[in-house]
Amino acid sequence: MKKEEIKNEIERLRKEIEYHNYRYYVLADPVISDEEYDKLMKKLIELEKKYPEFSSPNSPSQKVGGGLISGFKTIPHTIPMLSLDNTYNEDEIKEFDARVKKLLNKTEVEYVCELKIDGVSVALRYENGNLQTALSRGNGIEGDDITENVKKIKSIPLRLFKPLTIEVRGEIYMPVKEFERYNIQREEEGLPPFANPRNAAAGTLRQLDSSIVAKRNLDSFLYYIVEPEKYNLKTQWEALQFLKELGLKVNPYSKLCTNIDCVIKYWKEMTNKRTDLDYWTDGVVVKVNNFEYYKTLGETAKAPRWAIAFKFPAIKAKTKLIDIEFNVGRTGTITPVAILEPVNLEGTIVKRASLHNFDYIKEKDIRIGDYVYIEKAGGIIPQVVNVIKELRSGKEKEVTPPDKCPVCGGPVGKLTESEVAIRCLNPHCLQKLKRHLEIFVSRSAFDISGIGEKLVDKFVDARIISDIADIFYLTPFDLAQISGVGQKTIANILSQINKAKNTPFHKVIVGLGIPLVGEKTAKLLAENFEDIDKLANATFEELTSIEGIGPEVANSIITYFKNEKTKEIIKKLKKAGVVLKTQRVEKSDKLKGLTFVITGTLKNYKREEAKEIIEQLGGKVTNTVTSKTDYLIVGENPGSKLTKAKNLGIKIISEKEFEKLIKS
Repeated sequence: MKKEEIKNEIERLRKEIEYHNYRYYVLADPVISDEEYDKLMKKLIELEKKYPEFSSPNSPSQKVGGGLISGFKTIPHTIPMLSLDNTYNEDEIKEFDARVKKLLNKTEVEYVCELKIDGVSVALRYENGNLQTALSRGNGIEGDDITENVKKIKSIPLRLFKPLTIEVRGEIYMPVKEFERYNIQREEEGLPPFANPRNAAAGTLRQLDSSIVAKRNLDSFLYYIVEPEKYNLKTQWEALQFLKELGLKVNPYSKLCTNIDCVIKYWKEMTNKRTDLDYWTDGVVVKVNNFEYYKTLGETAKAPRWAIAFKFPAIKAKTKLIDIEFNVGRTGTITPVAILEPVNLEGTIVKRASLHNFDYIKEKDIRIGDYVYIEKAGGIIPQVVNVIKELRSGKEKEVTPPDKCPVCGGPVGKLTESEVAIRCLNPHCLQKLKRHLEIFVSRSAFDISGIGEKLVDKFVDARIISDIADIFYLTPFDLAQISGVGQKTIANILSQINKAKNTPFHKVIVGLGIPLVGEKTAKLLAENFEDIDKLANATFEELTSIEGIGPEVANSIITYFKNEKTKEIIKKLKKAGVVLKTQRVEKSDKLKGLTFVITGTLKNYKREEAKEIIEQLGGKVTNTVTSKTDYLIVGENPGSKLTKAKNLGIKIISEKEFEKLIKS
């Protein structure tokens, strides 16, 4: 194929994939199978990899994977992003209607009702139909540039259906199932759970690694156009239809109302329906429909007078707390769960409710035998919100944290004084094995590709693996017992496991899962103790003499290596042929003074491996392309860094050229 034909084919694939993204993520009405979609995406990625000169930061392939962000710039908003005044009952919404009518001198006013999504407000700027900038609300006057993270949200198109220069605004939210999964993960990690999906979405959008955002499946609804008159739009209802025409996702429950009685009826309907939705909504936004009226109505310092949030009432029920159960999570976090007398809450019989952690129980003074109010967080997750103390009989029992792990009987406590969660402190508790294995095979540790979370679950559930060292004793027969694992996959996994036996020592330390020891501390330990035996026998004084290792970490390391199960695991790793010592590499000044940036996926090197090689040869690796960058190394599926490097005239090299450079 000629270059022009290749370029046209790439563009055709992009448009086709964008259309299918729209059908799937916006309309929820796909017209092709997942397999067919994957084939299209694979073909596009292969062509973009083979012909990087045709790469584009707005290609749908950019929604796959991710990279590191150096920080968030602050950018002024085109016009301020104001907050809304709230109202909570029918009388107050009628007062709002009366004020609007009086200011406009009208007997009736048309309104648009939209569900108030509990998420993060965002402003999207498109130039000639291409997404250029995404800003958070910030302080309303200026917001953070969260463009790279927003690009990972599948319902937000990188290109509009029309080549317009336009700014639209809306809400990014975390779906209910994702919120529940994410909170469970936080509690297992000893972190306080997010109170609502808004905080969870905000925390996700603040990640400096956009690949994390891609995994959390955020979603969006758009509802506002800046300067709508530019597009001959006269009403909010027209604006919503126009947003759909551009390929943006609009909430399907929006309603046009001719009067305030219609608004109240809609509010009542959605009050009952909200628990059936896949997102958290805490009310209805009521907007005057006609844009001409906005100037007359004006705004206060904080909120417009032409819109208001009509909030839903809280969902509560009274019941008795008859017992408290202790659940142990994948990271050893012990979570108290209230066992309740069954009670009907919004059509659901609730028997259990979250108590979050033991500090929460102490703060609320929750006791076994108490009558309590339970509430659905966001209409979804039952939780105990307060105690009805006037109903106490004196027979209620105070709650004390368990003195041993309910699963393994091991010691419990907090890893640090500042930690909220109480954990099982036995590093080899079977309940923690799955999470430990996930870390063990991850890139930051032994980097065994082919073994992911699902496979780890199957290994443990089938009792093929009982500790981390068992990974190196897996046989083709063991792997063949797992459903969905074919011969090619088995060969690949065994090859990766064999390769992992020569993992750098600091990554071995990460893989051991020593409490409080992360990548940074692992590197310090590898630099100061040349093998596992010296580390296992290190004294408190030797450990704390290392800058960056404090008493808590030192005690955690000593306790870990005293554990009999740890000693057994170390023996098994040695017997399997795993290198448990520092492998010294001679350094040189071959790349001294040169700064590199890597984009895309390299074929023969993990990104961390390439970085280590460059640093060993005296070079420097950064995450951002600037005028001071000497080389951009381009792998498969490069990101926007390639375009920036071209604009700055930075030397661009392939992986093969990089290998020639380091070997020359």
